Amino acid sequence: MELGYFTPSLAVKDLAKTIEFYGHLGFEVECGGPEDKWAMLKAGDTRIGVFEGMFPADQLCFNPPDARAIEAKLREAGVEIDSPTTPGEGLCSLIVKDPDGRTLLFDQLPVSMPPG
Repeated sequence: MELGYFTPSLAVKDLAKTIEFYGHLGFEVECGGPEDKWAMLKAGDTRIGVFEGMFPADQLCFNPPDARAIEAKLREAGVEIDSPTTPGEGLCSLIVKDPDGRTLLFDQLPVSMPPG
């Protein structure tokens, strides 16, 4: 099963302060910014997503090539799906929780947006 690249997604209170803090660790804004209320930060091969007011808690984000295939495998295993993918083809996302209640987001991105 191809999970794609992994990005921790942090729910933050003040995006500008968060960007400044992670800047001290060498992270730079790759896309987004305070005006968008979200940003992808990159330092070398490491990325983190920071999101102000978009979701209530941190989550683990994977960007697979096929979120529907992951959903099918999880359903087959009896895993409860919190937010299923949309039917059909094209971009979609899937949300499940692990046994300890952590949110896992499988967010299928366009082929033109590889990690880079």
